[in-house]
Amino acid sequence: MARTRTKLLCSSLLVLLVLSVCNAASSSVQLQLTGTSLESSAGAPSSGSSVVFDIDNYGAHGDRKHHDTKALGRAWKAACSSPRPAVLLVPRGKTYRLKPITLSGPCTSSVVFMVQGTLVAPRSRSAWSDKNRRHWIVLQRVAGLTVTGGGTINGRGKIWWRKSCKTNKAFPCKGAPTALTLRLCSNLKVENLNIVNSQQIHLSVEDCSAVQLAGLSITAPGTSPNTDGIHITHSKDVQVRDCLIKTGDDCISIESGTHNLHVSRVVCGPGHGISVGSLGDDNSRAEVSRIYIDTVRLYGTTNGARIKTWQGGSGYAKDIVFQNMIMDGVQNPIIIDQNYCDSAKPCKNQTSAVEVSNVVFRNIRGTTVSKDAIKLSCSKDLPCSDIALENINLKLEGGNGDTESTCQNAEWRKSGNVFPLPCKGKN
Repeated sequence: MARTRTKLLCSSLLVLLVLSVCNAASSSVQLQLTGTSLESSAGAPSSGSSVVFDIDNYGAHGDRKHHDTKALGRAWKAACSSPRPAVLLVPRGKTYRLKPITLSGPCTSSVVFMVQGTLVAPRSRSAWSDKNRRHWIVLQRVAGLTVTGGGTINGRGKIWWRKSCKTNKAFPCKGAPTALTLRLCSNLKVENLNIVNSQQIHLSVEDCSAVQLAGLSITAPGTSPNTDGIHITHSKDVQVRDCLIKTGDDCISIESGTHNLHVSRVVCGPGHGISVGSLGDDNSRAEVSRIYIDTVRLYGTTNGARIKTWQGGSGYAKDIVFQNMIMDGVQNPIIIDQNYCDSAKPCKNQTSAVEVSNVVFRNIRGTTVSKDAIKLSCSKDLPCSDIALENINLKLEGGNGDTESTCQNAEWRKSGNVFPLPCKGKN
């Protein structure tokens, strides 16, 4: 056990070292971009082949007291209309208060949103109306957008968590803002950022294509409700790599319309693990395919590799691979749940379901805090099919007893050494 924990610790330190190297490299790039041109008082000083738009030159204070929302909007408008590639700069060493804001394209040239300082949300929920309560910072309809800089986006989510029905059932269940939403973007990069204490989801990628997410640190308390780290929906050709995610919900949630997603070298925990779904809620149709999760380490998460669908849905979740994963004290290391129900009232039985097929769980090892290390709970009317378990070794934390597996309506096969034995013949 001590040897295993040492290996896990070394692996985590390696990931953190990679992130540090990325941060240092990005800082060097930032200095080259800004150069001495930031000393100019003009609204758009040039820097090499790019034009830098410093939000301070558009009236931002960065003093934690004034709201700098309008200044950021003015700077964005100028950067987005620049005939040359633009850098929208949030200077380091300052904290800028922002009310809800949407920055829209299309833009004339590519834009780099360089967040070197800190962006913070309002302290009061009154800054949001019922109409805009689901978003804080939105960037949309931009091709060739990069969001980077090594700075911090702080949602100040505590005031929202206290009023959540997940925290206190006396409160009504209402949506809360996503800290950073990227919508209808192509050739998108989000890298080298710290996103902390979001009101709800930290980073949401919606209706985007050709996306790279790298070197992100996303953190919130394990008790914070619905604070998914990275949420991906209706997007294709997405890569996520070298990220550290510690939240109160899914580290990565993969929703309907996601196709060709590659996730690698991610450290997750606390949180609810890596989840495909939930899919098919409110009798909706869901389509998810070509999902590759590779080289992930999970610490103390509720789930590890998970697929969750509601009864009554339709569509499919297929061609999914979870491989090279290490679990440390995970409650449900491997789980498919076609009877998912996250509702205050019991969910009624329904015959239709999202079809789950061609799923591979490969090279997964570590420890679990529950005996059921493998759970395949599938639909009676539309069983899970072509489920492969390959080289699995999941032991009970502390070594007190053996782990088990359970299956309902699942068609599975095993390859190599698999422990616990899959479903003990109960199929």
